[in-house]
Amino acid sequence: MLKLLSSSSSSCLQNRIHSLAPSGILPGSADSSAPFLRVFLSSLTGSSRRSPNRSFRAFFCSDAKDGSEPASDAEAKEAESGSESKPASAIVSTNPRPEDYLTVLALPLPHRPLFPGFYMPIYVKDPKLLAALQENRKRQAPYAGAFLLKDEPGTDPSLVSGSESEKNIYDLKGKELFNRLHEVGTLAQISSIQGDQVILIGHRRLRITEMDKPYNKDDDVIKATSFEVISTLRDVLKTSSLWRDHVQTYTQHIGDFNFPRLADFGAAISGANKFQCQQVLEELDVYKRLKLTLELVKKEIEITKIQESIAKAIEEKISGEQRRYLLNEQLKAIKKELGLETDDKTALSAKFRERLEPNKDKIPPHVLQVIEEELAKLQLLEASSSEFNVTRNYLDWLTALPWGNYSDENFDVLRAQKILDEDHYGLTDVKERILEFIAVGKLRGTSQGKIICLSGPPGVGKTSIGRSIARALNRKFFRFSVGGLADVAEIKGHRRTYIGAMPGKMVQCLKNVGTANPLVLIDEIDKLGRGHAGDPASALLELLDPEQNANFLDHYLDVPIDLSKVLFVCTANVVEMIPNPLLDRMEVIAIAGYITDEKIHIARDYLEKSTREACGVKPEQVEVTDAALLSLIENYCRESGVRNLQKQIEKIYRKIALKLVRQGASGENAVDETEEAEVEHGDEVQNKDANKCQSAVESAEANSPEQKIESSTEPETVQDAKETDSVQEGEATKTHEKVLVDKSNLSDFVGKPVFHAERIFNQTPIGVVMGLAWTAMGGSTLYIETTQVEQGEGKGALILTGQLGDVMKESAQIAHTVARAILLDKEPDHSFFANSKLHLHVPAGATPKDGPSAGCTMITSMLSLALKKPVKKDLAMTGEVTLTGRILPIGGVKEKTIAARRSEVKTIIFPSANRRDFDELAPNVKEGLDVHFVDDYYQIFDLAFSDDQSNEK
Repeated sequence: MLKLLSSSSSSCLQNRIHSLAPSGILPGSADSSAPFLRVFLSSLTGSSRRSPNRSFRAFFCSDAKDGSEPASDAEAKEAESGSESKPASAIVSTNPRPEDYLTVLALPLPHRPLFPGFYMPIYVKDPKLLAALQENRKRQAPYAGAFLLKDEPGTDPSLVSGSESEKNIYDLKGKELFNRLHEVGTLAQISSIQGDQVILIGHRRLRITEMDKPYNKDDDVIKATSFEVISTLRDVLKTSSLWRDHVQTYTQHIGDFNFPRLADFGAAISGANKFQCQQVLEELDVYKRLKLTLELVKKEIEITKIQESIAKAIEEKISGEQRRYLLNEQLKAIKKELGLETDDKTALSAKFRERLEPNKDKIPPHVLQVIEEELAKLQLLEASSSEFNVTRNYLDWLTALPWGNYSDENFDVLRAQKILDEDHYGLTDVKERILEFIAVGKLRGTSQGKIICLSGPPGVGKTSIGRSIARALNRKFFRFSVGGLADVAEIKGHRRTYIGAMPGKMVQCLKNVGTANPLVLIDEIDKLGRGHAGDPASALLELLDPEQNANFLDHYLDVPIDLSKVLFVCTANVVEMIPNPLLDRMEVIAIAGYITDEKIHIARDYLEKSTREACGVKPEQVEVTDAALLSLIENYCRESGVRNLQKQIEKIYRKIALKLVRQGASGENAVDETEEAEVEHGDEVQNKDANKCQSAVESAEANSPEQKIESSTEPETVQDAKETDSVQEGEATKTHEKVLVDKSNLSDFVGKPVFHAERIFNQTPIGVVMGLAWTAMGGSTLYIETTQVEQGEGKGALILTGQLGDVMKESAQIAHTVARAILLDKEPDHSFFANSKLHLHVPAGATPKDGPSAGCTMITSMLSLALKKPVKKDLAMTGEVTLTGRILPIGGVKEKTIAARRSEVKTIIFPSANRRDFDELAPNVKEGLDVHFVDDYYQIFDLAFSDDQSNEK
């Protein structure tokens, strides 16, 4: 440690420093192994207000004779000895100032110089030096000189670590240490000593040999330089709050800024290395010091700009995944603040409990118990675990179901009748059965009962009937199709352990409709599939069985659900395709389809009206005659339903709309052309002379003798305007002219007829008989033809064509046997079947045909060929026959009757067992038909080959 002593004059200070410099050792401490040194110091203020020759009062750590003269060397040496017998009796100022201490301990700084106005902690490892600093604080001399240590010659400062430089300090002694110190340092106040840590506060510069150089504070160059430093410092201070704290600390301990302090502050907060900082500290010229500081802070600005550009470049290189991650984290934080965070267990539990509150009393106890257990489980799980998401989804479904929430049913039969009539025309038997169902529900107080199954061909309104029932009963409506369904989990749900598990369709239905008693329409139940995941038809048994669905168990929820209040309505095209156990739980209501009269009413009252509104056509713009609708139904839309009929009507109205738009566009163009012609014609009139005008008038009189011109000088534009008005009126009338759709121009709208008359023959040929068949599209008529291929002794055989199914092939074999027996009974000597090879054909061979209702028709066809007698005119028959000739009942009576009426058949033969089915038909279906019910084929023989045919002819 070094100690500097200052005299009352600068010359004395310089002489004493020069005399001290060779040894660098104070009297009384000549030993080179002394742990610290004392040196004389001079205060370098750089202020123009102080004279360079200003003297300082010296305060010593030993006795002094007065306060103006420094002690002698002997007294100083004696004071240094620190004798305990002589207590300190120095004149001590009650308010010590830095400039009052001209002899202080000198502390070496290894890394950076200490600037005035800044704190610096240093660690003193030498115990004697630490004790001297503590003694100074006790004697009201808490100051020391802080000097930066020069690097050892021949060493690279960048390769020397901090610990090595500190270690070198303690190895330096005496003159060697003195020579390693920079000449300019800082007078530092010892703020505190804690252990070996000493906190220093810099106050002013110190130099051993000379004072600060004076400067003119009004110098414009210095002012301009300082202003630039201030401007640059403002930009630097914007980038860091730490530097702003430096400003506050500096002003609190040092005071307001002046030019020297401004230069010190800028250099101190800059990131310059220790040599640049020491250069500023050693510079005594204030202007040069400001310039050095300006360079340092300018470099700091450039470094800040480079830092910003590097940060921007790195930010742009962040990948999409990293950016997405950051955004997701921010989103999580936002959701957490809003209470929407998915892993916020408290918010989730509150949401689930809030759902339960309205119907908590109606929820079954076993369900409430499960919910409470799952809520408690949710609180114990980590939000990041997979089990947490499973439990959360499970609670979401459990609390979303409408436990005990039922809609009020309406059992008003008259209202239901009105709704059914509004939505559907005809279907009297179906409507009656639905009204019976509603009436029973009114008497019982609930509409539970058997499951309704609406069966019938496509397009007859099965799905819409289900929707009408729901509207009549004031129930929520939900429809889902099971056509092609092959996975049992779609009905019973998945186990919760599977990824992506969901409840079955029934649970999803209850959540969607929000009530526990909706009307559920299960569509296409006859088209259920069967795959590797089980049998869905068997799974539907628990859903549809009234004895089981009160405790329906979904695999996902795993708690019983009461479905007994749900009304199920199923639809099917073919009842035979429904598995018997499932069919046994249903009450089938057959919808056979519509006859021609019903289709005309439906087309006129429902389809045409809705289609016209959908196409934007006004009623006064179009007229579709009844003959056109009848032709459309018979030649284009023979199926039982009306879906294809609706398509054809839409096709008609689209073409009508196009025609109306084209007429309107042509009318507008005609009006525009007339106005242009009027303008051009007026210009020509203005340019004509009197002679040309007179000739034009005469020409107009000759061409239009009914038009009289009162004055020959009347301009032609007046006449043209009148003609234009009449043209516009005509165009307007033409635009609003009705579009007529009649039987004659129907093909212009819908193309050529699809169907032709099923009745091919006016007089049925020998061997040809008309049969009645049922198809999924409704009823139809078909001819069965038999002809003789070969005749000879023992050639009896039968060939079948027409892509017949196994049932019809069996019927043909039976018919061949029965026909042979009947012929032998009627004419024993007739050997036609024994010696004839017959060919039986059912036309439309490309269409597969099968069913047990063609036996009697085939027998009649073979007997007609054998007897060479045609069957009765306008006769059609249906029915299966046994080997003994008994006629078995058939199905599809209504469809077959409608098909017979379509083919203008007057006489129909039905089995006696189907009499009841025929009696239930509507009167308009049975009107004008001669129907015979038979038990035995001999009755058919008498009707088909009676002798009154000639009389009819």
